[in-house]
Amino acid sequence: MNGTATDRTVIVVGSGPTGLLLAGDLATAGVTVALVEKRPRKTSNLSRAFGVHARTLEQLDARGLADELLTTGDTITGLRLFRRLSLDLSTLPSRFPFMLITPQYEVERLLERRAREAGVQFAYGSEVVRLRQDDEGVDLDVRGADGAVVTRRAAYVVGADGHRSSVREAISLGFPGVSVIKSLILADVRLAEKPEDVLTVNGRGDAFAMIASFGDGWYRVMGWNRRNEVSDDAPLGLDEVKEITRRALGTDYGMHDARWLSRFHSDERQAPHYRVGRVFLAGDAAHIHSPAGGQGMNTGLQDAANLSWKLAAAVQGRAPEGLLDSYEAERHPVGRAVLRSSGGLVRLARAQNPLLRAARALVSAFAGMTPPVQRKALGQITGIGYAYPAPRGAHRLTGTRVPDVALKDGRLYEALRGGRFVLITPQTYEGLGVHKGWLTVERWASDRRTTVLVRPDGYAAWAAKDADTTEIEKALARHLG
Repeated sequence: MNGTATDRTVIVVGSGPTGLLLAGDLATAGVTVALVEKRPRKTSNLSRAFGVHARTLEQLDARGLADELLTTGDTITGLRLFRRLSLDLSTLPSRFPFMLITPQYEVERLLERRAREAGVQFAYGSEVVRLRQDDEGVDLDVRGADGAVVTRRAAYVVGADGHRSSVREAISLGFPGVSVIKSLILADVRLAEKPEDVLTVNGRGDAFAMIASFGDGWYRVMGWNRRNEVSDDAPLGLDEVKEITRRALGTDYGMHDARWLSRFHSDERQAPHYRVGRVFLAGDAAHIHSPAGGQGMNTGLQDAANLSWKLAAAVQGRAPEGLLDSYEAERHPVGRAVLRSSGGLVRLARAQNPLLRAARALVSAFAGMTPPVQRKALGQITGIGYAYPAPRGAHRLTGTRVPDVALKDGRLYEALRGGRFVLITPQTYEGLGVHKGWLTVERWASDRRTTVLVRPDGYAAWAAKDADTTEIEKALARHLG
C-alpha cells in the first residue's frame, strides 16, 4: 500500500471479521480498499467468538461463503439460557435454523481469502497514530512495521479496530459504559470425556461455565467464579479452569492439553455516534457488550453489511442524499438493543439478591408460556428479527429483512451475490436505464403480485403491490441515485 493521495480510496482499520467483510464488499463493488492492521499477518487462534447466528449465515450466503463455513463446525438447534428457558432455533424462518459453533478464525479465514481475491491491499504491522479530515477526504498517519510514519489519503475511513479503537480515539469520540463482569476465563482444551451436547451451559452457586465443541477435538471453555474476580493480567492455569467447570457443571470432562488460556473482563459500552464526518465506526469499535447470547461478532458483521454498499455508492458518486447518515440511524439502535438484551441476560444469570432471583424465575416461566416472547427473543439473539425505520405510509415490508425467497431462476441470496440491489417483480421488467450494472432484476417463482426492491444487505428498500413501470422507475431513482 503506497501513500498516494486519492479521493476514491476507502481505508478500513482492523482485520477482524467486521473489517474483512467490509473491505471485501467494497473491493468486490470496484472500490479501491486498503486494510490497515496493527498485528503481524497470521491466523490467530486467540479469538473469543465461537457462535455464528442465522442472520450472519444469511449474509455469508449472500457472499457465497456460508456452505463452506458450515463444514468447519457443528450446529445446535436450541439455546438454554436459564434452567427453564430454552429457545428452539429450529423454528427460525431461515435457510439456517440453527447456530453454527465454529471458532472465529474460521470466519476470518474465509473473509480474508475473499478480500484478497477481490483486490484488497493489506498493510499488517501498521498502526494508526493520527487522523485529520476535511470536506474532501481523510489523512491517516500510519506507523509501519519499520517504524516510519506515512500519511495515507482516502475518501473515507472505517474504524473496525476493536474496543480499544485507535480510530475512535483519533476522532475524540467517547466510549461510555460500565463493566458487567470483572473476570471471565477462556480456554481452548481437549477433553477425555465428550459432553452430551455441542453446547453445555450451567451455573451453580458462585460459578458459571460453558463448553462448546469446535467439532475438531478442541473445545472452548468460558466461565467465571464470582468469588475470585481478579485482574485480566493475573496468571491463569488449567487447574483453575477445571475447578470452575467442576463447580458449575459437576465435572471437568477430563480436561487437558490447553492450547490457550486467557482472562478478560466484559464491558457494556457504545459510542455516541457511528459517524463523524468521513470517519465511521463498526463492530467492537462502536459497541461492546457481554458474551451472553453470542451476539458480538454477529452484530459487527451486520454493521459491515449495512455500511459497505452505502460507502461504495458514495465513492462511486451514486449515493442518494442522506444515505451515509442512514448507517448510524439504522445500526446505532440495534447496537443499543443488543447491549440491553445481553446485559439483561447476564444480570439475571448472576442474580444474588432475592428480587433478581425472583425476576429470573418469572422470566423463565413467562417465556416458557408465551410464544410471542420467545419469537422476539429469537429474533434479537439471531439477528433476523431486526428491522430498520421506514417512511410514513410505506409498504409494510419496507425496512424488514427479506428471507431467502424462491425466484424463477434460483433464490434471493444467490441473486444478492453480485452486491447489487435486486428487484423482484411479478412480471418481466426491462427498464434498467441508468441503473444497469447496479441492479439485478428477478421474478417471483410464485404468482405473488408484490414488487420488492431488495438492498444489497438483504433488507427491503421499497415495496408495492401491483406496481406499474412509473412507480418502479421512481423507486429506483430514489434508492439507487
